[in-house]
Amino acid sequence: MNPPSAVLSRTPHDTHRADERYGRTERTRELVARLAYCVDDDERHELTNELAAVNMPVADSVVSRYRSRGVATEDLQQVAYLALTKAARRFDPEAGHDFLSFCVPTIRGEVRRYFRDKGWMVRPPRRIQELQARLSQAQRDLAITLGRPATVDELSEHLDEQPADVREALDGHGCFTPTSLDKPVGEEQGASLGELIGDEDRDQSAAEARVVLAPVVRRLSERDRRILELRFFEGLTQREIAEDLGVTQMQVSRLLTRIFRDIRQDLGSVGDPGVRD
Repeated sequence: MNPPSAVLSRTPHDTHRADERYGRTERTRELVARLAYCVDDDERHELTNELAAVNMPVADSVVSRYRSRGVATEDLQQVAYLALTKAARRFDPEAGHDFLSFCVPTIRGEVRRYFRDKGWMVRPPRRIQELQARLSQAQRDLAITLGRPATVDELSEHLDEQPADVREALDGHGCFTPTSLDKPVGEEQGASLGELIGDEDRDQSAAEARVVLAPVVRRLSERDRRILELRFFEGLTQREIAEDLGVTQMQVSRLLTRIFRDIRQDLGSVGDPGVRD
């Protein structure tokens, strides 16, 4: 019998949930009892489906522990419901086991497997994935025992793993949900993380190219330099260059090919800058 204080502390919502849980438990027992003596395949199929449907809140409860970890809740629910259905079909009422004690490990295992195979934004090696699951529990256990966060050496000793592997597993904790590039950095800067990440400096690349190409281009004939200027600085097409020089477009194409070959040989590199029409 519940003490008066416990009864008074219950809210209508708590009472409703308790009634639902009791009703689900009773209906599960009834369905399991009927399955134990069912010989008709069609009836057994219907009872099995109802057994799974009645216990869908159990699957939802398992899924709730894995929310906000970078995998859509709807996807996890589908995995959990499928695992529940499989468990209901494999359950043997005559074995004497409780249905919940049979189906919950099955659902939890399928959800964890889905995380292992599908949930990583950046996939670490399998050994690191498996170590991370053990590492999370070890951190909680040691924090209670030591009264502080455990060190890498303490974790490695507790798990009987190499410190290097423990460090790698700790470093991989962001693989499920990497930090957003839009996340603000600092309170005063007001900049996002993405704004602080270095990017390719095109001006620097262009400056380096000019330094390398300048002496090579100076060694070209005046006509060749004029063709390059018209093509790459003024943006003229081969046809427009041909009109400016008083030659055919085919001749311009051949001249550009020869100029590129001369530049490439002078630089002593492999590759063709290419000709754009």
